[in-house]
Amino acid sequence: MTTHSTVRNAATAVRDGAAGRAVDAVADPELHLGRANTADVVKAYVALTKPRIIELLLTTTLPVMFLAAKGLPPLGVATWTMLGGMLSAGSANAFNCILDADIDEKMRRTRRRPMPRHQVPARNAWIFAVALAVVSTLMLGLGANWLSAGLALAANAFYVFVYTMWLKRSTSQNIVWGGIAGCFPPLIGWTAITGRVDWTPLILFLVVFFWTPPHTWALAFRYREDYAAAEVPMLPVVMDAVGVCRRILAYSVATVATTLALWPVAHTGWLYPLVAIVSGAVFLWEAVQLLLRAKAGKRDAELKAMRLFHWSNSYLAILFLAIAIDPLVF
Repeated sequence: MTTHSTVRNAATAVRDGAAGRAVDAVADPELHLGRANTADVVKAYVALTKPRIIELLLTTTLPVMFLAAKGLPPLGVATWTMLGGMLSAGSANAFNCILDADIDEKMRRTRRRPMPRHQVPARNAWIFAVALAVVSTLMLGLGANWLSAGLALAANAFYVFVYTMWLKRSTSQNIVWGGIAGCFPPLIGWTAITGRVDWTPLILFLVVFFWTPPHTWALAFRYREDYAAAEVPMLPVVMDAVGVCRRILAYSVATVATTLALWPVAHTGWLYPLVAIVSGAVFLWEAVQLLLRAKAGKRDAELKAMRLFHWSNSYLAILFLAIAIDPLVF
């Protein structure tokens, strides 16, 4: 009861502070907008797109184009696909920032985003997000093909309507199924080169699908009280640490197993499976160690969940880098 009361009190303080800032913004619009120079405005709009998330998505797009082309992909197609993918992801993230502004105000990790700080008017943010969606669709359709454009638009819609507007606030399995939106980049990269969907990009789709829960739940451990204050039912909020860590390990095993399934399907050389085995072993080691710490009664900072989170980023980048290099070597 004491912990629950503490979280509720913290949530109330954050909510009251956010309300006060909103009132100040209404009473004195120049407080947030009038005094901002051009650089500040540009930075605010860029922040709406969540550039760090875009980087991760592009990491799973370009390497697949090398695999599909069995070497260097055509420069023009690769360029337009990457630019279109970047704008499409930016559009989805901007929509997310608008729709989740109330949640972002309550969380330490997100309360400095443009919408909680009233750096971008809501109407302008909507126009910006829609414009990015339109431009990205045209860019992918004309620069690559309309199948890739349709897949990017579907990913955008899924992220906004299924994950942001429904799953995120309603179920602890939100990131499992909502994470599907982040699995589309391999399909987009592959179809941009081949014009069709094959088993190879579908396996990579599944790699990202299984990788997403361990990656996100590890981060959610760090911000568990934030999610609780915002009433977002992330798994570490509604389940004990041991239960969450068991699921993290299960999804990590599925991730590594799926990466190895790519080898015979895509007919890669020896470089890719070697990297997949070594990096996958480290990934599983971190997942096992996290579970052991949870079973030992470690919680919060002592759980060291961010070790798995940071390695999961490196793991995905290393894995897809091997996917890009392998066809250049063999």
